[in-house]
Amino acid sequence: MEDALTGRRALVTGGASGIGRATALALARAGADVAITHLSHDAAAVVAEIKDLGRTGASFQVDMRRSWDVDKAVSDAASLLGGGIDILVNNVGGPVERRAVPAMDDAHWHGVLDLNLSSAFYASRAALAVMPDGGRIITIGAQAASSGGGTGMVAYTTAKAALEGFTRALARELGPRRITVNVVAPGFVAGTPLHATHTPEPAQRAAVSASPLSRAGAPDDIAEAVLYLASDGAAFVTGTVLDVNGGAYFT
Repeated sequence: MEDALTGRRALVTGGASGIGRATALALARAGADVAITHLSHDAAAVVAEIKDLGRTGASFQVDMRRSWDVDKAVSDAASLLGGGIDILVNNVGGPVERRAVPAMDDAHWHGVLDLNLSSAFYASRAALAVMPDGGRIITIGAQAASSGGGTGMVAYTTAKAALEGFTRALARELGPRRITVNVVAPGFVAGTPLHATHTPEPAQRAAVSASPLSRAGAPDDIAEAVLYLASDGAAFVTGTVLDVNGGAYFT
């Protein structure tokens, strides 16, 4: 898909590592100018790679759980990219930590929902103010939304499931503007901060064994799915969940 997105302007939240990083670089290779948000990960290397591809690249440090910070970051990104955003990738998320329901306080529950669900709402709302008709909103979900997830992941799984409902409702709302809204739902993807932090080695091996393809996913596998949904070839695809899990779970 080289040059398939030439002239497009993209914003990838959480674009400094893992799936976000792979997605930002895939979009840049396809011709898009790309801004990313980051919080704790260093974004300088990703921005340098985007620029090395001959594209405009920039990063904005923002806490995606704070709507006012998101509003400013999206506005600043749109200005830097030439006045608008054609592609929004809602990638920020994570379980924070595994915690069973009896041990879960209100702060943990709301914190996980804010990180995974509210962040996508804030970014989408802000982006729609600067997104032309025919734009793309793509959210990174999770296999857990369908499978139920693992032990101690109730808050995370709930948030990811809610993102699917959010996506379908928003797809209906934005249909008249020809803005498509979709979810990419990864299974086990190695080489990401989420699994490095929250998935023990035995569980990682079990996830690989559960796949008919007998391998873990890679960030590039997810980035390629995002690239498809961002392309003109997916103009008639909206309100859907694209499972990318190597066949580990069928929906």
